[in-house]
Amino acid sequence: MNPYIEQANQQFVPVYNRYPIVLDHGEGMYLYDTEGKRYLDFGSGIGVCALGYHDPNYTRALQEQMEKLLHTSNLFYNVPAIEAAKLFNQASGMEQVFFTNSGTEAIEGAIKIAKKHHFLKHNNHNGEIIAMKKSFHGRSMGALSVTGKAAYQKPFAPMLAHVKFADFNDLENVKRLITDNTCAIFMETVQGEGGIYPATDYFIKGVRKLCDENEILMVSDEIQCGMGRSGNMFAYQLYDIVPDIVVSAKALGCGVPVGAIGTRGAATGVLRAGDHGTTYGSNPLAAAAVTAVFQFYQQYDILANVRAMTLYLDKALSELAAQKVVIKEVRGLGLMKGIELSVPAAHFINALQEAGIIVIPSGSHVIRLLPPLILQKEHIDVLVNALKTIL
Repeated sequence: MNPYIEQANQQFVPVYNRYPIVLDHGEGMYLYDTEGKRYLDFGSGIGVCALGYHDPNYTRALQEQMEKLLHTSNLFYNVPAIEAAKLFNQASGMEQVFFTNSGTEAIEGAIKIAKKHHFLKHNNHNGEIIAMKKSFHGRSMGALSVTGKAAYQKPFAPMLAHVKFADFNDLENVKRLITDNTCAIFMETVQGEGGIYPATDYFIKGVRKLCDENEILMVSDEIQCGMGRSGNMFAYQLYDIVPDIVVSAKALGCGVPVGAIGTRGAATGVLRAGDHGTTYGSNPLAAAAVTAVFQFYQQYDILANVRAMTLYLDKALSELAAQKVVIKEVRGLGLMKGIELSVPAAHFINALQEAGIIVIPSGSHVIRLLPPLILQKEHIDVLVNALKTIL
């Protein structure tokens, strides 16, 4: 056994089933392990490293901030956070933003906004949240309470009260769950851990209409599917709707831990001084990372690249699916794809690793593709040719 893995198994709390690879460094679309093996990366740290690895401009921006200031606390202002907030709000269509340390923490804040919004309107604590079955929003108690997977919740019950679960993409099911106490509807625009299922146009627009008609806050979880992965900066923009709250993280910092809660309309101004906080949210280093990501997305024309590579990838995967009976379906948006197999995917994921390609699962039967957004045609060709052999 690799000595690093042996040490890790002794030292770490064993909550992850890790692959037997110790990653050391990266360059562009490639990762390298401690033994020097190179891997073409189609996982991007579960959607985090959208700019790939060791981008010199991104690295330089962080180095410059590290030489100035890492942390101030939220008792003071700092310029990087103000710049990051302006860029986030412009890109998302939000009015205000609260920066967090992670996506899970951002979901927690969104729950608090929904609950307080109901309290201010009705002066009671009966605010109900509708979330989606098979959804995933995080592992903290609040985020787990709106995660639609009973197996994740069972060891930690009871969950937060007043949460109901609807079938994703079933608008009539959502309608039946709405009551006078419904304060928010939470949904991923594309379910990631649930198997890579995008919202249908009918469903997401119907949810938006239901929220408008019933004064309910619409909360879009764009932690995995946002920040350009769909070909728009946020996936909900493909549907020509705007949520009341958007939750972002992962590629927002491209490796530096940072999340965000964006609000507009009735969700803006709900939280007041003393209602919420976080030690590291809005720290200058994380904010500099957010600013750099938005700047280099524009400089590198990332969204145009995503759209072009999506067309090429879709065609290649469609042709592959026509050749391989083991492939049941290919689905997703942009550079967020799920290849559902008729058999468990683990064997094929391991075989791809042996061939020097990293992909990740989504459930037991789905190969999930979340490449860095700097992907090029030659990288797609390498993946598809490997899949032709391995499948």
